Amino acid sequence: MAIATINPATGELLKTFEPLNDSEIGAKLNLAQAAFLKYRNTSFEVRSRLLNKVADILEEDKDKFAKLMTLEMGKTYKSAIAEVEKCALVCRYYAEHAPQFLADVYVDTDASQSFVRYQPLGIILAVMPWNFPFWQVFRFAAPALMAGNVGILKHASNVPQCALAIEEIFRIAGFESGIFQTFLVGAAKVADIIADDRVKAATLTGSEPAGASLAAAAGKQIKKVVLELGGSDPFIVLESADLEAAATTATSARMLNNGQSCIAAKRFIVTQTIADKFEKLLLEKFQALKVGDPMSNDTDIGPLATPNILNDIHEQVKAAVDNGAKVVIGGNPINNQPGNFYPPTILTISPDNPVAKEEFFGPVAMLFRVKDIDAAIELANDTPFGLGASAWTTDETEQKRLISEIEAGSVFINGMVKSDPRLPFGGIKRSGYGRELSIQGIHEFVNVKTVWVK
Repeated sequence: MAIATINPATGELLKTFEPLNDSEIGAKLNLAQAAFLKYRNTSFEVRSRLLNKVADILEEDKDKFAKLMTLEMGKTYKSAIAEVEKCALVCRYYAEHAPQFLADVYVDTDASQSFVRYQPLGIILAVMPWNFPFWQVFRFAAPALMAGNVGILKHASNVPQCALAIEEIFRIAGFESGIFQTFLVGAAKVADIIADDRVKAATLTGSEPAGASLAAAAGKQIKKVVLELGGSDPFIVLESADLEAAATTATSARMLNNGQSCIAAKRFIVTQTIADKFEKLLLEKFQALKVGDPMSNDTDIGPLATPNILNDIHEQVKAAVDNGAKVVIGGNPINNQPGNFYPPTILTISPDNPVAKEEFFGPVAMLFRVKDIDAAIELANDTPFGLGASAWTTDETEQKRLISEIEAGSVFINGMVKSDPRLPFGGIKRSGYGRELSIQGIHEFVNVKTVWVK
C-alpha cells in the first residue's frame, strides 16, 4: 500500500510520500538512541512540563488536527475533535501521575534495604492503525515518554499527515530531536526495525495478522510486545434492562468511528422475551442516523477509510445473508455518491452462521436471540476474541455473573465499552495481550528492577 492521503469521502488522491530508505532509517535510529541516553536522566518534573505543553498544543489547535484526521480517514469532524481532546487528557493524566506510578516501592526483606525500581528500556517501536490516528499514538506515547523511553512511530500508510503532525507536536512542545520520531515506512520494514539492537520493545494496535507478524519478529529477538488486536464485542441485553437506554447506547457503540473500532459493540445478544421490542427500538435509532459529509456537524456516519474495507464489509454481509441471515435495514453500499459509504445495517442472525464468528469492521450490527442469561454468556464467549463486553441488566445477581463469567479484557455493565486513561485497557484470547493506560500501561515498558542492599 502506498503511503498517501486519499480522501475517503471523495476518493481523491491528495498527497503521496516517499518511504524512508534503509540509510535514513539507520540515521533516525542513531538519533533516537543518542536522545535516549540523554533523556533517560531527565527528571519527572521536566518530562511533565513537556507533556503538559503537548496537551496545550493539542487543545489550542484541535480544529486543525481534527480536520486532518477527517480528511485522511473519514471519521466525523465532531468525533475527531473529541479524539484530540482525549489525547490532551491522557497527556495530562500521565504528566500528573507518572511520578507516583514509577516511584520506588520498598519491601521488607532480610536486607537492610530492598525495593523495586522502575527504569526505562530505550527505544520503543509503536505500530499504529488508521482508525484512531491520534488517540492510539498518544495513549502509547504519554506513558512511554514519561517513563523515560523514546518512541518511534510506524503509522498506517493512509494517515501519513497525521503521523507527521504528531511528530511536529512533540517538537514544538520542546522535546529534543530524536525523542519522538515518525518513520514513514511500509509494513515490510517492521521486522528489520524490531530486529535492530537499539530497539528494545514494541507495541501494536491493529489486525490479528499484523499482531502475529510483529510478535513473531519480536520473539526471534526475545523482545517484549504489547498487542491490542481485533474484537467482536458482545452487547448483552437481559429482561430487566432499560431498553430505551440500551438501544440508544447500542447505536452509539456500534457506530463508533463509522463502525470501525475494535471495541465497538458488534454482536447484540438479546433474550427472546424482549428481542422484538429491542429490535424495533434499534431499527428506529439506525433509521435516524445521517450518512454523509464527515466534515458536516449534522453527519452521524462518514465514509469507511478505504475501498477495500467497503468491499470487505459488503462481502461479509452477502455471505451472512447467503447463510440465512436477514437484513433488517441497510445491506448495500451507497452508490449514488462518491466515496466509501456503507449504510447502518442490522442483520438478524443465528450463532451457527459461519460469518457470526467474524469481526465486522464497519456499521453492521448482528442481532442474536437467546433463551436466557446462560445462553447469552455462552454465546458471548463463543468467539476467538476477548476485548470488551457490554451487558445490560438491573439484577445484581445477573450483574455479578456477567462480570465473573464473560471472557474479555473489560466488562461494562449498563454502559458502553470505552478506554479511559484511569483504567487498564486490553484483551485476551486473539484480541491480544498486555495492557495500555493506567498504572499497568506505564509498567509495560520499564525494567522492573529488584534492588537488595545488605
